[in-house]
Amino acid sequence: MGYEPTSEELRHLRRCVELAKEALEADDEPFGSVLVSGDGKVLAEDRNRVAGGDHTRHPEFELARWAAENMTPEERAKATVYTSGEHCPMCAAAHGWVGLGRIVYVASSAQLAQWLVEWDVPPPPVRTLPVNEVAPGVRVAGPVPALVDEVRALHRRLHRPLHSPPHSPPHPGA
Repeated sequence: MGYEPTSEELRHLRRCVELAKEALEADDEPFGSVLVSGDGKVLAEDRNRVAGGDHTRHPEFELARWAAENMTPEERAKATVYTSGEHCPMCAAAHGWVGLGRIVYVASSAQLAQWLVEWDVPPPPVRTLPVNEVAPGVRVAGPVPALVDEVRALHRRLHRPLHSPPHSPPHPGA
């Protein structure tokens, strides 16, 4: 089960995955988000920037802050946030408080939580929750099966170094 995005939505979601990859290549956690106006114009985009120690530097939170400073309440309500992963509770709350419209995500928080369990990664300090448990009035669409494997692979790359067995020395005579 999942959400089948329109071609325009898929374009924005692909950009989110590109931003997540940029974050990973910058030694950060792979998350990326794009804010799109009600008439389809890309207004802002960002990637995760938590590697510096400020764990509130999630792209969804940054876009909510940008929207609060640069958009009217009416414009915010008509906007859509596209994102590589479903909002965490902090970002869902910011989204709700700012009054942004719909969220479309590639991978759900439940999927991410399951991947972390599969890879034996310790849980994050804040429990993952679906957006609507934090902000019940927000319209949400996802996950997007066409892109989930790409997002999973990015998270796997992030966590592989922590859990890879050490390299074995070559066999004698090899």
